[in-house]
Amino acid sequence: MNRLKTTAVLLLAALLTTACGHLNNDKKISIAYANWSEGIAMSHLAKVILEEHGYDVRMLNADLAPIFASLSRKKADVFMDVWMPVTMHDYMEQYGDKLEIISDVYDNARIGLVVPEYVTIQSIEELNGYKDKFSGKIIGIDAGAGIMKTTEKALDGYGLNYKLMTASAPAMTTSLEKAIQKKEWVVVTGWTPHWMFGRYKLKVLDDPKQIYGKVESIHTVTWKGFSEKEPFVTELLQNIRLNDEQISSLMTAVEETRKTETYAARQWMKEHQALVDSWIPAQ
Repeated sequence: MNRLKTTAVLLLAALLTTACGHLNNDKKISIAYANWSEGIAMSHLAKVILEEHGYDVRMLNADLAPIFASLSRKKADVFMDVWMPVTMHDYMEQYGDKLEIISDVYDNARIGLVVPEYVTIQSIEELNGYKDKFSGKIIGIDAGAGIMKTTEKALDGYGLNYKLMTASAPAMTTSLEKAIQKKEWVVVTGWTPHWMFGRYKLKVLDDPKQIYGKVESIHTVTWKGFSEKEPFVTELLQNIRLNDEQISSLMTAVEETRKTETYAARQWMKEHQALVDSWIPAQ
């Protein structure tokens, strides 16, 4: 009898373990992000919110091309940093039929060429007249980024005799900082929202030909069919919207932390608990 009871208990434990295993498997989400400051911040915020609701969240850092390819093949679930209609137009043209646009996270985004405020020119059209002051180069970011493709168009559109330098986003901000410390003239590919506008006095050069477009929106995208498979996650992502102050404070918290991005996002969540709670779907 005792042996039967023991067997029954072991069997029940095995069944519970299996059931829990299936539950955990059902609550696994992967979030892809590129090395753009707002994307890093928003993605880690989504991570900590989902973890609070029992999800096992895997973070996938990559350049834009592999991110879109992975989403289209269901190798990644979520990407929260899709700029439209200009910056990531080419990627959406290529992969859009395999993706779902879930939400609009932020609707006051901009890209362009950025210089320190002490630089006396105001427009992209003036760059050729000061080529030597800028050492004939524009400091860019990752080669596959939409802003880099648009800057190549700007070089042609404005007839700029400049070399577009490829670098990572952190390397770009490092070059910017070093130039500002020496009061040197420097021009970089930049965008808002970005923490650098809070740290330094910067300006976006006028773009009279509107090659960089006007105001853009940042969207969350998943693979097609994700919303049916993951209704809770989808509704949560649809509810996440950030204004200028909120996204700026989130990005600053993540950038300035001496710990991890996850830690910084969790602290921001605690400080904005009422806002975060308003995003949580009713279960």
